[in-house]
Amino acid sequence: MKVYYDKDADLGILAGRTVAVIGYGSQGHAHANNLRDSGIEVVVGLRSGSLSWPKAEQAGLRVLETAAAVEQADLVMMLAPDELHGAIYRQSIEPHLKQGAYLAFGHGFSILYGQIVPRPDLNVLMVAPKGAGHMVRQEYQRGGGVPSLIAIHQDPAGDSRQLALAYACANGAGRAGIIETSFREETETDLFGEQAVLCGGTAALVQAGFETLVEAGYAPEMAYFECLHELKLVVDLLYEGGLSKMLCAISNTAEYGALTRGPRIVTEQTRETMREILREIQDGTFASDFILENQAGLPVMTARRRQGAEHPVEEVGGRLRGMMNWLGDDTSAK
Repeated sequence: MKVYYDKDADLGILAGRTVAVIGYGSQGHAHANNLRDSGIEVVVGLRSGSLSWPKAEQAGLRVLETAAAVEQADLVMMLAPDELHGAIYRQSIEPHLKQGAYLAFGHGFSILYGQIVPRPDLNVLMVAPKGAGHMVRQEYQRGGGVPSLIAIHQDPAGDSRQLALAYACANGAGRAGIIETSFREETETDLFGEQAVLCGGTAALVQAGFETLVEAGYAPEMAYFECLHELKLVVDLLYEGGLSKMLCAISNTAEYGALTRGPRIVTEQTRETMREILREIQDGTFASDFILENQAGLPVMTARRRQGAEHPVEEVGGRLRGMMNWLGDDTSAK
Protein backbone atom coordinates (compact mmCIF):
# COMPACT_ATOMS: atom_id res chain seq x y z
CA MET A 1 0.00 0.00 0.00
CA LYS A 2 1.59 3.27 -1.15
CA VAL A 3 1.60 6.26 1.17
CA TYR A 4 1.62 9.78 -0.31
CA TYR A 5 3.05 12.95 1.22
CA ASP A 6 3.28 16.66 0.43
CA LYS A 7 5.99 16.00 -2.16
CA ASP A 8 3.54 13.88 -4.17
CA ALA A 9 0.89 16.59 -4.51
CA ASP A 10 0.62 19.86 -6.39
CA LEU A 11 -1.50 22.44 -4.57
CA GLY A 12 -1.37 24.46 -7.77
CA ILE A 13 -4.27 22.35 -9.07
CA LEU A 14 -6.48 24.18 -6.54
CA ALA A 15 -5.24 27.64 -7.53
CA GLY A 16 -8.03 29.82 -8.83
CA ARG A 17 -10.69 27.35 -7.65
CA THR A 18 -13.21 27.99 -4.89
CA VAL A 19 -13.97 25.28 -2.36
CA ALA A 20 -17.38 25.30 -0.67
CA VAL A 21 -17.33 23.47 2.67
CA ILE A 22 -20.87 22.41 3.52
CA GLY A 23 -21.26 22.27 7.28
CA TYR A 24 -19.18 23.82 10.06
CA GLY A 25 -19.19 21.13 12.72
CA SER A 26 -16.28 19.00 13.89
CA GLN A 27 -14.80 18.26 10.46
CA GLY A 28 -16.25 21.28 8.65
CA HIS A 29 -14.54 23.87 10.83
CA ALA A 30 -11.20 22.03 10.55
CA HIS A 31 -11.29 21.67 6.76
CA ALA A 32 -12.46 25.24 6.16
CA ASN A 33 -9.82 26.85 8.38
CA ASN A 34 -6.99 24.57 7.26
CA LEU A 35 -7.68 25.10 3.57
CA ARG A 36 -7.98 28.84 4.06
CA ASP A 37 -4.66 28.89 5.92
CA SER A 38 -3.12 26.91 3.04
CA GLY A 39 -4.06 29.69 0.64
CA ILE A 40 -7.19 28.08 -0.84
CA GLU A 41 -10.26 30.20 -1.58
CA VAL A 42 -12.94 28.89 0.81
CA VAL A 43 -16.59 29.66 1.35
CA VAL A 44 -18.70 27.94 4.03
CA GLY A 45 -22.21 26.85 3.09
CA LEU A 46 -24.82 26.77 5.86
CA ARG A 47 -28.57 26.97 6.22
CA SER A 48 -30.04 30.32 7.18
CA GLY A 49 -30.16 30.68 10.97
CA SER A 50 -27.48 28.06 11.63
CA LEU A 51 -25.83 28.44 15.02
CA SER A 52 -22.52 27.78 13.29
CA TRP A 53 -22.85 30.85 11.06
CA PRO A 54 -21.40 33.40 13.56
CA LYS A 55 -18.66 30.93 14.55
CA ALA A 56 -17.46 30.68 10.96
CA GLU A 57 -17.61 34.43 10.48
CA GLN A 58 -15.67 35.00 13.70
CA ALA A 59 -12.97 32.72 12.29
CA GLY A 60 -12.70 35.11 9.34
CA LEU A 61 -14.41 32.84 6.84
CA ARG A 62 -16.88 33.88 4.18
CA VAL A 63 -20.30 32.32 4.86
CA LEU A 64 -23.25 31.98 2.48
CA GLU A 65 -26.44 29.97 2.38
CA THR A 66 -25.69 26.54 0.94
CA ALA A 67 -27.13 27.10 -2.54
CA ALA A 68 -25.27 30.39 -2.97
CA ALA A 69 -22.01 28.83 -1.79
CA VAL A 70 -22.41 25.94 -4.25
CA GLU A 71 -23.04 28.33 -7.16
CA GLN A 72 -19.64 29.94 -6.56
CA ALA A 73 -17.75 26.70 -6.01
CA ASP A 74 -15.61 24.56 -8.25
CA LEU A 75 -15.35 21.92 -5.53
CA VAL A 76 -18.06 21.18 -2.96
CA MET A 77 -17.06 19.26 0.18
CA MET A 78 -19.99 17.60 1.99
CA LEU A 79 -19.31 17.64 5.74
CA ALA A 80 -22.85 17.79 7.13
CA PRO A 81 -24.15 14.74 9.08
CA ASP A 82 -24.71 11.65 6.91
CA GLU A 83 -28.44 11.54 7.58
CA LEU A 84 -28.89 15.04 6.14
CA HIS A 85 -26.89 14.54 2.94
CA GLY A 86 -29.73 13.37 0.71
CA ALA A 87 -32.08 16.26 1.47
CA ILE A 88 -29.32 18.91 1.38
CA TYR A 89 -28.02 17.57 -1.93
CA ARG A 90 -31.41 17.45 -3.64
CA GLN A 91 -32.60 20.83 -2.37
CA SER A 92 -29.52 23.03 -2.16
CA ILE A 93 -26.61 21.44 -4.01
CA GLU A 94 -27.45 19.48 -7.15
CA PRO A 95 -29.49 22.25 -8.85
CA HIS A 96 -26.63 24.71 -8.31
CA LEU A 97 -23.55 22.61 -9.15
CA LYS A 98 -21.54 23.80 -12.12
CA GLN A 99 -21.18 21.44 -15.07
CA GLY A 100 -18.12 19.26 -14.47
CA ALA A 101 -17.71 20.39 -10.87
CA TYR A 102 -16.01 18.34 -8.16
CA LEU A 103 -18.12 16.83 -5.38
CA ALA A 104 -16.20 15.63 -2.34
CA PHE A 105 -17.05 13.73 0.83
CA GLY A 106 -15.39 13.15 4.20
CA HIS A 107 -17.08 9.71 4.45
CA GLY A 108 -18.48 7.38 1.79
CA PHE A 109 -21.87 6.54 3.34
CA SER A 110 -24.10 8.65 1.05
CA ILE A 111 -22.48 7.45 -2.15
CA LEU A 112 -22.19 3.77 -1.20
CA TYR A 113 -25.79 3.49 -0.06
CA GLY A 114 -27.33 5.62 -2.80
CA GLN A 115 -28.46 8.58 -0.73
CA ILE A 116 -26.71 10.74 -3.32
CA VAL A 117 -26.55 9.69 -6.97
CA PRO A 118 -24.25 12.21 -8.69
CA ARG A 119 -24.74 13.39 -12.26
CA PRO A 120 -22.41 11.73 -14.79
CA ASP A 121 -20.60 15.01 -15.45
CA LEU A 122 -19.50 15.40 -11.83
CA ASN A 123 -16.11 14.35 -10.48
CA VAL A 124 -16.73 12.56 -7.17
CA LEU A 125 -13.96 12.05 -4.63
CA MET A 126 -13.37 11.51 -0.93
CA VAL A 127 -10.87 12.96 1.53
CA ALA A 128 -11.33 11.33 4.94
CA PRO A 129 -9.05 12.29 7.85
CA LYS A 130 -8.57 9.46 10.33
CA GLY A 131 -9.17 11.64 13.36
CA ALA A 132 -11.73 13.96 14.93
CA GLY A 133 -12.06 17.48 13.55
CA HIS A 134 -10.49 19.20 16.55
CA MET A 135 -7.41 16.99 16.09
CA VAL A 136 -7.27 17.75 12.35
CA ARG A 137 -7.21 21.47 13.17
CA GLN A 138 -4.83 21.26 16.12
CA GLU A 139 -2.27 19.11 14.30
CA TYR A 140 -2.35 21.46 11.31
CA GLN A 141 -1.73 24.48 13.56
CA ARG A 142 1.18 22.67 15.21
CA GLY A 143 2.79 22.05 11.84
CA GLY A 144 1.74 18.41 11.64
CA GLY A 145 -1.25 16.60 10.22
CA VAL A 146 -3.64 13.69 10.59
CA PRO A 147 -3.30 10.70 8.21
CA SER A 148 -6.10 10.68 5.64
CA LEU A 149 -7.73 8.43 3.07
CA ILE A 150 -8.60 9.44 -0.47
CA ALA A 151 -10.88 7.69 -2.96
CA ILE A 152 -12.37 8.36 -6.39
CA HIS A 153 -15.92 7.42 -7.41
CA GLN A 154 -16.31 9.30 -10.72
CA ASP A 155 -13.56 10.99 -12.71
CA PRO A 156 -14.75 12.41 -16.05
CA ALA A 157 -12.13 15.19 -15.87
CA GLY A 158 -9.32 12.68 -15.36
CA ASP A 159 -7.61 14.63 -12.58
CA SER A 160 -9.73 13.85 -9.52
CA ARG A 161 -6.98 11.83 -7.87
CA GLN A 162 -4.50 14.71 -8.16
CA LEU A 163 -7.11 17.10 -6.82
CA ALA A 164 -7.92 14.79 -3.89
CA LEU A 165 -4.21 14.60 -3.02
CA ALA A 166 -3.91 18.39 -3.17
CA TYR A 167 -6.98 18.87 -0.99
CA ALA A 168 -5.68 16.35 1.56
CA CYS A 169 -2.32 18.11 1.69
CA ALA A 170 -3.95 21.53 2.06
CA ASN A 171 -5.77 20.00 5.03
CA GLY A 172 -2.47 18.91 6.57
CA ALA A 173 -2.56 15.20 5.74
CA GLY A 174 0.49 15.30 3.48
CA ARG A 175 2.64 15.92 6.55
CA ALA A 176 1.49 12.60 8.07
CA GLY A 177 0.53 10.34 5.16
CA ILE A 178 -2.26 9.79 2.64
CA ILE A 179 -3.54 6.35 1.62
CA GLU A 180 -5.74 5.61 -1.39
CA THR A 181 -8.76 3.38 -0.85
CA SER A 182 -12.32 3.07 -2.23
CA PHE A 183 -15.64 4.48 -1.08
CA ARG A 184 -16.79 0.95 -0.24
CA GLU A 185 -13.73 -0.02 1.78
CA GLU A 186 -13.65 3.23 3.76
CA THR A 187 -17.34 3.12 4.59
CA GLU A 188 -17.64 -0.55 5.49
CA THR A 189 -14.52 -0.65 7.66
CA ASP A 190 -15.41 2.63 9.35
CA LEU A 191 -18.93 1.47 10.24
CA PHE A 192 -17.70 -1.91 11.43
CA GLY A 193 -15.03 -0.39 13.66
CA GLU A 194 -17.52 2.00 15.22
CA GLN A 195 -20.16 -0.63 15.85
CA ALA A 196 -18.19 -3.71 16.84
CA VAL A 197 -15.16 -2.28 18.61
CA LEU A 198 -14.63 1.44 19.16
CA CYS A 199 -18.06 2.67 20.22
CA GLY A 200 -20.62 -0.13 20.39
CA GLY A 201 -18.37 -2.96 21.54
CA THR A 202 -16.44 -0.87 24.06
CA ALA A 203 -19.53 0.71 25.61
CA ALA A 204 -21.29 -2.65 25.94
CA LEU A 205 -18.19 -4.24 27.49
CA VAL A 206 -17.82 -1.40 30.02
CA GLN A 207 -21.47 -1.69 31.07
CA ALA A 208 -21.30 -5.48 31.33
CA GLY A 209 -18.13 -5.38 33.42
CA PHE A 210 -19.57 -2.73 35.72
CA GLU A 211 -22.79 -4.70 36.18
CA THR A 212 -20.88 -7.94 36.89
CA LEU A 213 -18.88 -6.39 39.73
CA VAL A 214 -21.86 -4.58 41.27
CA GLU A 215 -24.03 -7.71 41.10
CA ALA A 216 -21.25 -9.55 42.95
CA GLY A 217 -21.46 -7.05 45.78
CA TYR A 218 -18.58 -4.72 45.02
CA ALA A 219 -18.93 -0.95 45.46
CA PRO A 220 -20.16 0.82 42.32
CA GLU A 221 -17.33 3.32 42.71
CA MET A 222 -14.75 0.52 42.55
CA ALA A 223 -16.51 -0.97 39.55
CA TYR A 224 -16.43 2.40 37.79
CA PHE A 225 -12.72 2.90 38.33
CA GLU A 226 -11.80 -0.60 37.18
CA CYS A 227 -14.13 -0.91 34.18
CA LEU A 228 -14.32 2.63 32.81
CA HIS A 229 -11.96 5.18 34.37
CA GLU A 230 -8.76 3.19 33.82
CA LEU A 231 -9.73 2.40 30.23
CA LYS A 232 -8.06 5.66 29.17
CA LEU A 233 -4.71 4.49 30.52
CA VAL A 234 -4.89 1.36 28.40
CA VAL A 235 -6.21 3.11 25.28
CA ASP A 236 -3.42 5.70 25.44
CA LEU A 237 -0.86 2.88 25.47
CA LEU A 238 -2.58 1.16 22.54
CA TYR A 239 -2.71 4.44 20.62
CA GLU A 240 0.97 5.17 21.21
CA GLY A 241 2.45 1.75 20.50
CA GLY A 242 -0.15 -0.89 19.72
CA LEU A 243 -0.89 -4.07 21.63
CA SER A 244 2.78 -4.77 22.24
CA LYS A 245 3.41 -1.51 24.08
CA MET A 246 0.29 -1.94 26.19
CA LEU A 247 1.24 -5.47 27.26
CA CYS A 248 4.81 -4.39 27.95
CA ALA A 249 3.73 -1.44 30.10
CA ILE A 250 1.30 -3.25 32.40
CA SER A 251 2.22 -5.53 35.30
CA ASN A 252 3.04 -9.20 34.77
CA THR A 253 -0.13 -10.06 36.67
CA ALA A 254 -2.23 -7.92 34.34
CA GLU A 255 -0.47 -9.26 31.26
CA TYR A 256 -0.95 -12.91 32.25
CA GLY A 257 -4.62 -12.27 33.03
CA ALA A 258 -5.09 -10.46 29.71
CA LEU A 259 -3.43 -13.17 27.64
CA THR A 260 -5.21 -16.08 29.30
CA ARG A 261 -8.65 -14.59 30.11
CA GLY A 262 -9.20 -12.14 27.27
CA PRO A 263 -9.88 -14.87 24.69
CA ARG A 264 -12.61 -16.23 26.99
CA ILE A 265 -14.47 -12.92 26.65
CA VAL A 266 -14.19 -12.69 22.87
CA THR A 267 -15.38 -16.16 21.96
CA GLU A 268 -16.22 -17.74 18.62
CA GLN A 269 -19.82 -16.69 19.26
CA THR A 270 -18.61 -13.09 19.63
CA ARG A 271 -16.69 -13.38 16.37
CA GLU A 272 -19.76 -14.75 14.58
CA THR A 273 -21.78 -11.81 15.86
CA MET A 274 -19.07 -9.50 14.48
CA ARG A 275 -19.33 -11.26 11.11
CA GLU A 276 -23.09 -10.79 11.19
CA ILE A 277 -22.68 -7.08 11.92
CA LEU A 278 -20.24 -6.82 9.01
CA ARG A 279 -22.65 -8.62 6.67
CA GLU A 280 -25.40 -6.16 7.64
CA ILE A 281 -23.08 -3.29 6.75
CA GLN A 282 -22.06 -4.91 3.45
CA ASP A 283 -25.59 -5.76 2.28
CA GLY A 284 -27.06 -2.38 3.24
CA THR A 285 -29.21 -3.61 6.15
CA PHE A 286 -27.62 -1.19 8.62
CA ALA A 287 -27.85 1.75 6.22
CA SER A 288 -31.53 1.00 5.59
CA ASP A 289 -32.21 0.76 9.33
CA PHE A 290 -30.42 4.05 9.97
CA ILE A 291 -32.22 5.90 7.17
CA LEU A 292 -35.65 4.61 8.28
CA GLU A 293 -34.81 5.49 11.89
CA ASN A 294 -34.20 9.11 10.90
CA GLN A 295 -37.34 9.23 8.77
CA ALA A 296 -39.36 7.98 11.75
CA GLY A 297 -38.01 10.65 14.09
CA LEU A 298 -35.31 8.62 15.91
CA PRO A 299 -37.53 6.50 18.20
CA VAL A 300 -34.94 3.75 18.79
CA MET A 301 -32.02 6.15 19.26
CA THR A 302 -34.03 8.30 21.64
CA ALA A 303 -34.95 5.29 23.77
CA ARG A 304 -31.41 3.88 23.74
CA ARG A 305 -29.94 7.28 24.60
CA ARG A 306 -32.27 7.53 27.58
CA GLN A 307 -31.42 4.01 28.72
CA GLY A 308 -27.71 4.75 28.44
CA ALA A 309 -28.02 8.01 30.37
CA GLU A 310 -29.92 6.23 33.14
CA HIS A 311 -27.41 3.37 33.50
CA PRO A 312 -25.85 3.29 37.00
CA VAL A 313 -22.35 3.63 35.54
CA GLU A 314 -23.32 7.12 34.35
CA GLU A 315 -24.68 8.20 37.74
CA VAL A 316 -21.63 6.88 39.58
CA GLY A 317 -19.30 8.30 36.96
CA GLY A 318 -20.90 11.72 37.17
CA ARG A 319 -20.21 11.87 40.90
CA LEU A 320 -16.65 10.60 40.62
CA ARG A 321 -15.73 12.85 37.72
CA GLY A 322 -16.85 15.76 39.88
CA MET A 323 -13.80 14.97 42.03
CA MET A 324 -11.48 15.25 39.02
CA ASN A 325 -11.09 18.95 38.38
CA TRP A 326 -8.68 18.32 35.52
CA LEU A 327 -11.53 17.00 33.38
CA GLY A 328 -13.48 19.36 31.16
CA ASP A 329 -17.17 19.13 30.28
CA ASP A 330 -17.28 17.82 26.73
CA THR A 331 -20.94 16.83 26.65
CA SER A 332 -21.79 19.49 24.08
CA ALA A 333 -19.19 18.37 21.55
CA LYS A 334 -21.70 16.70 19.24
